[in-house]
Amino acid sequence: MAEAKVKEAPADEAGADDGEGGGGKKKPPLKLIIIAVAAVLVLGGGGTAAFLLLKPKPDAAAEKGHEKKKKPAKEEKKGGKDDKAAAQVREGPDGVLFYTLPDIVVNMQTADGRPTFLKLKLTLEMPDQDAVDALEPNMPRLQDMFQTFLRELRPEDLSGSQGSYQLRMEILRRVNLVIAPAKANAVLIEEMLIN
Repeated sequence: MAEAKVKEAPADEAGADDGEGGGGKKKPPLKLIIIAVAAVLVLGGGGTAAFLLLKPKPDAAAEKGHEKKKKPAKEEKKGGKDDKAAAQVREGPDGVLFYTLPDIVVNMQTADGRPTFLKLKLTLEMPDQDAVDALEPNMPRLQDMFQTFLRELRPEDLSGSQGSYQLRMEILRRVNLVIAPAKANAVLIEEMLIN
């Protein structure tokens, strides 16, 4: 009988440990809870910081109550002086406006198949602000026109003053077709590099 009591005692101790929680489940250790809470705080704080720091700045128009005023030509510059991809508008003499297009780079055809590139910086002389306003919505068409027309040229087509004159006149004709009924007065070539 003594042996039976000794064997029952360890079984009772093991049963007492399992039955303490009422369902036999262990509670998670305190360290695990602290680590989980810290991870949630760090990730949540980092996400909030990224959201606040990376959110876009409101426009000046949005800050002024969404008032839309027509800007004078001097203020209508897009981008800074270093921004080569943005068009710029400047006032000229006799009330004309100069609309400087973003740089245009195209691959030209050559007889020997060598890669030859043409880089153009063009300025359009516009008679008034209404003509400039007609350019903005038509920029994708103008870019397409420049790419398709200029890619078909050969370096020989642009040699000498006659080549530059013909290039200006052809670009002017094509720009006026795209922005009609508005009309550009002239095309000015500020820079032309053939490489």
